[in-house]
Amino acid sequence: MQQGSNEFLEWLRSVERKWQKLWRESHVFEPEPDPAKPKFFITVPYPYTNAPLHIGHGRTYTIGDIIARYKRLRGYNVLFPMAFHITGTPIVAISEMISRGDKKVIARYESYVRMYLSDEEKVKETLESFKDPLKLAEFFAENVHVDFDALGYSIDWRRKFHTGEPLYNKFVEWQYLKLWEKGLLTRGSHYVTYCLLHKQPEGEDDIEDADVNPVEIVEYTGVKFRLVDGGDVLLAATLRPETLYGATNLWVNPEAKYVRFKMGQEVYITSEKAFVKLKHQYPELEFEVLEELPGSGLLGRKARSPLGQELVVLPAWFVDPDLGTGVVYSEPSDAPYDYVALNDLKKDKSLLSRYGLDPSLVDSISPIKIIDVPGVEGHYAQLVVESMGIKDQYDERLEEATSIVYKEEFYKGRMLVKDPLVEGKPVREAREIVKQLLIGRGDAIRFLELNRKARCRAGGEIIVAKIVDQWFLDYTSESLKKTLLDYIENRLVVKPEKYKKAFVDAINWLEKRPCARKRGIGTRLPFDEEWIIESLSDSTIYMAFYTIVHKLRQAGVKPENLRPEFFDYVFLGQGERERVAAETGLRPELLDELRREFEYWYPVDLRHTSTPHISNHLSFYLIHHAVIFPEKYWPRAITLNEPVIREGAKMSKSKGNVINLRDIAEKYSSDLFRLYIAWAASLDTVLDWREKDVSATADLLQKFTRLALDLIEGRCVDVGEDVLSRWFKSRFYRLVKAGEEAVEAYQIRDYVQNVFFNVLNLIDRYRDMRGFLPCDVKYVLQDWLKVLNPVIPHLTEELWSRMGGSGFLSTSSWPSGYEAYFDDAAEALINEVERVVEDVKNILGAVGRKPREVYVIVASQWKRRVLELAMKGLELRDVIREVSSTVGAGKERLVSEVYRAWKSGQLDKEVVRVDHSLELDTLRRLSEYIGRKTGAVVRVVGEEEALSMGLSKAEKALPGKPGLFVLFES
Repeated sequence: MQQGSNEFLEWLRSVERKWQKLWRESHVFEPEPDPAKPKFFITVPYPYTNAPLHIGHGRTYTIGDIIARYKRLRGYNVLFPMAFHITGTPIVAISEMISRGDKKVIARYESYVRMYLSDEEKVKETLESFKDPLKLAEFFAENVHVDFDALGYSIDWRRKFHTGEPLYNKFVEWQYLKLWEKGLLTRGSHYVTYCLLHKQPEGEDDIEDADVNPVEIVEYTGVKFRLVDGGDVLLAATLRPETLYGATNLWVNPEAKYVRFKMGQEVYITSEKAFVKLKHQYPELEFEVLEELPGSGLLGRKARSPLGQELVVLPAWFVDPDLGTGVVYSEPSDAPYDYVALNDLKKDKSLLSRYGLDPSLVDSISPIKIIDVPGVEGHYAQLVVESMGIKDQYDERLEEATSIVYKEEFYKGRMLVKDPLVEGKPVREAREIVKQLLIGRGDAIRFLELNRKARCRAGGEIIVAKIVDQWFLDYTSESLKKTLLDYIENRLVVKPEKYKKAFVDAINWLEKRPCARKRGIGTRLPFDEEWIIESLSDSTIYMAFYTIVHKLRQAGVKPENLRPEFFDYVFLGQGERERVAAETGLRPELLDELRREFEYWYPVDLRHTSTPHISNHLSFYLIHHAVIFPEKYWPRAITLNEPVIREGAKMSKSKGNVINLRDIAEKYSSDLFRLYIAWAASLDTVLDWREKDVSATADLLQKFTRLALDLIEGRCVDVGEDVLSRWFKSRFYRLVKAGEEAVEAYQIRDYVQNVFFNVLNLIDRYRDMRGFLPCDVKYVLQDWLKVLNPVIPHLTEELWSRMGGSGFLSTSSWPSGYEAYFDDAAEALINEVERVVEDVKNILGAVGRKPREVYVIVASQWKRRVLELAMKGLELRDVIREVSSTVGAGKERLVSEVYRAWKSGQLDKEVVRVDHSLELDTLRRLSEYIGRKTGAVVRVVGEEEALSMGLSKAEKALPGKPGLFVLFES
């Protein structure tokens, strides 16, 4: 098959389409309960269908499919289902933007539709239909289905559904009735991530990039600085209230917009952005805007701190009006931004005079040392700024400098101030003391901010807001947490294991979570239909629905039949069959059939997903199962992978570096993608998609194909059974075993490395030793195809078929009984040959002369007798006595050398068990190979023959460690 890479991939894509069609027509991946077979139920997250999926998603789904296919070959009855997630606000938001004529969104979605449709009329019709959010969701669901098929996923599509379906709504209603019954639902006021555009709480699924860059609520202390001329409060938000002791001045951004407003009984001044945030965080207070003013209007005014310092307001352009309150108090000893901003004013006095300020204002302002860090003399901020060469407040490295100072002071710093409340205390203790003191005295308020700026998927700004009468899932129960932590630590399998701690931390951290909103697609709360269940909260136990949804459709079950009693009976075994049948209008036999389906498949044996889901979806998944189901139905294992980047950079639409799954089937190939994505990184490592590595993998895949076809079509040389063939089979099956052990431990990269790359290298090594492609490689080809099938299923099916294999390789069986091929002696002998090659190369390299002949001297048989006795535990003197009685006297020195070589661990114990004649024969058979590798004529002789030839140091030969004698050209 002499094709170039492009021709090969084109051929491979045709093979993939062929086998996907055959699998589909034969319903290969549609399992039924079979009590005679062990079951394996694996799920991956159902995709959110608001756009095409990319290769980051593809990594997760491909790993899941590899595991499903492996388990199928291991004899398990495997269920690998799929559905589509459409609930929440993102789909509605996109639909609304298209309806409003948003040109940017319309252009983007036109490009998405063209991935799947070539007829421009159809493209326009489809885009017009997206004004109905359900049509948008269903279009992408249908095409994600197509993309998944194109990647060869072994999914049971009979069980598909989407989360806006009435049947599914009834299932979610039942879940919430159970959570209500178990006391997990509550109503009250709580701080949430909130969208200013949609005027409602937004969860992780609704916030742009929150799945890979989590959004968290951070508590600031809003310190009140009262203006000397009037008493208005300049509210300065800080994460470090203990640094108030070192405050030297206040900063505002002279170019930002500020608001003077009444909040409750006091008048405050903050940035306009902060005013909006405060209104949402203190809804119980009355707000009244009194005045809008530029930041420059605050410059030069003085304010008194809660500690009595009188501080002047100065300009600083690093102050972000959208972070905190837009007012910052300056503590230049321990804050790099403050230190640099102060120096900027001192170096360029025009920065002050342009606002009518006296330049001498800053001459008397100097840092005040209030924190001691061991080993740091002077002001820590100054030391770090100067060591990093930071010149002004616009230097991006100030973030890094700030992180260094804050971290060191938090963990190592102690307070130097004379206030008995905090003097000598660690910074982390002083922080809480000062915060509580200020808030308790009314000198500060809590101000909540996000850890990063965030927007919803429709572009709405996300802030922190306090919602009144919001519905919450209450995860604060100590007994529930204790139960879950015990389960996670002692019974739940988490791979890679290092992520188990993240689960423990997430459960400990979870408190109350808003679970409903008043807008979007989804299921209405059954006891308060004004509210719609939030999109993460409705997708926690949906795996149970997979077990019965296809049967519901077959039986024509209507949503009104699915009363809570139905789910109680099917999923929990509660209620009397006849009564439930009467209440639901369903046949008793159907109820029993559904119950059997659920009981056979549940629990989920493996949930595979990506690491960002630990703190949200996966935690809810565990909690809701623990609350609703008996422990025998709780999840058994969770595996995780890190995300994918491209050429060292995060993939994003703005960078134009996203590779969609649609691109894989058209520009690469499914099996190439699967092979690369499984091998390029371990699960706990970010995978960097690099085109040169993908291309190199394609070359190896083509090499594998040519090799297999050569073997199948007889373009190889028949050889008999010998040490070399036994060595090859032994090494091959050891790699199969290593691959099997790796995939059993969910170490997917190691599995692929062993069964594909290492086997290819083994065959190259074998061909090199033989000097040609031996046909006995074909002996292991069927097993090689089997162990590769989970990774490259299409190509292996094709090759299996060409070999005359019956049925589908995908439903055959994993190799078994292969330990019978393990041959320690053969492996030890070939390893000895390789050592001889290296030893000869080292000698020639050291001498630097061209060899004429190399004699390889194999130790006498009697030396093995020395080792046999040593292995039995005999002392040296006894060994000498025993050997001398058979080989004669005069060998004492040589016996001692052999004995000591064994005791010092120099010899391969497997080789020394091999008969002298077999060692001699193996080296002679491979002498031509040794010669090719070393550039010398190689002669293999026994020790006695070498002695008769007068070869020096012949007696130094040891079993498994031949002597070497080199004749050089004159």
